[in-house]
Amino acid sequence: MNLLSSFKQFIKTENLFAEKDQLLLAVSGGVDSVVLCELCRQAGYRFTIAHCNFQLRGEESEADEEFVATLAKKYGITFFVKKFDTEKYVAENKTSIQVAARELRYQWFDELLNKMRAAPQPKGQSSPRRGAGGLLLLTAHHADDNLETILMNFFKGSGINGLKGILPKQKHVIRPLLFASKEDILAYAKQNNLSYREDSSNSSDKYTRNYFRNQLIPGIEKVFPQAKENLLNNANRFREINTIYESAMEQIMQKLLVPQGSEIHIPVLKLLKTPALKTVIYEIIKAFDFTAHQVQAVEKLLRSESGKYVESGTHRILRNRKWIIIAPLQQEAGKQYLVKEEDNNIVFPKGTLVLAKQDQPGKISNDANLAQLDSRHIQYPLLLRKWKKGDYFYPLGMPHKKKIGRFLTDLKYSLTARENVWVLESNKKIIWVLGIRIDDRFKITASSRATLQLHLRPAE
Repeated sequence: MNLLSSFKQFIKTENLFAEKDQLLLAVSGGVDSVVLCELCRQAGYRFTIAHCNFQLRGEESEADEEFVATLAKKYGITFFVKKFDTEKYVAENKTSIQVAARELRYQWFDELLNKMRAAPQPKGQSSPRRGAGGLLLLTAHHADDNLETILMNFFKGSGINGLKGILPKQKHVIRPLLFASKEDILAYAKQNNLSYREDSSNSSDKYTRNYFRNQLIPGIEKVFPQAKENLLNNANRFREINTIYESAMEQIMQKLLVPQGSEIHIPVLKLLKTPALKTVIYEIIKAFDFTAHQVQAVEKLLRSESGKYVESGTHRILRNRKWIIIAPLQQEAGKQYLVKEEDNNIVFPKGTLVLAKQDQPGKISNDANLAQLDSRHIQYPLLLRKWKKGDYFYPLGMPHKKKIGRFLTDLKYSLTARENVWVLESNKKIIWVLGIRIDDRFKITASSRATLQLHLRPAE
């Protein structure tokens, strides 16, 4: 294989980037990234180098950084480097070394690209933002990396989306070596007398990817010698299948999902009649931090009574009568706001509470978001908070007190709707369940003079 010719052809076929684009190469110092640098040089592309030092291998990590700095000098190009306290990040975020390294490097690459876009251009050079080409990040992922990713995704149960493997282009991230095998890359390095660094951790099977690379795939090849080639061909097919699949899923979701503010409502009967139910459920819920393992629990909700729910770290999926409701978990449950007599408005998660005093009672409004109260009975400061179990008030028009929980049940409020109900209290008495009902004890009567008008402007 003529790697340089294939490199140029792959970039052209996949429409990865143009000659005028400026390229930032992620370079570890290993053979893959060193070969990527040399191919870009021989192809005539302009590029700079960025190196991440994760400080995980002591002197070896420092030697990698020095090697890449020397490589940049050889090409006469700009060199960026960043040292990370990876172990501290792992401890603080309770994640693995591999996940931490990936998150840290891509966060830094994004920051670096943004700084490069904002930097003033030397005289005679146009800014990439003004038609002189884009700024792109290139990584040295190759065909063997892709193969490992496909197998790992398959065993993790990631579905068709995972089986398409690593894409050559995802937004500003380009992977122009996906056509080449590790064997091709090593042969090119040898032919061009390229020196590179060996990462000692690559030989350790304690990392999942290394186990697939060093043990599983060689074992499969003993039984199926063409396994690598066949799997990579399948990846190309799955990329095409995934395009059709995503288009079909988009149409299904347009028919099923009904946005209601921050919530998504789905009619239960319509969802139950949808073909490939488990697959559709997974595609719906994965965007809300639910996993494939929770699909069965969500499917059970379709046949359960109202009030049952399943939660992820950020959302809840609730069965409410004939609907399934996906709603964000409330984060401000214990938050409360003091409302002083001189306050004109209070901004809080539900919206804005606007206060206005009137010397004479105005015309009574039927607007649920407008409360008109007799000022004689109001004692400041008022307290604005979420309702809680045990709260009660005297609903307008009722002579007896009623617990707010029972009141909301009678109004057929769903669990997620109940969680977003706020109350306003004066001297430990609830004077208004916001947007729903005022307390009868604070209503305007024929003897009322001054009034307090409260207007709830819901958040958009």
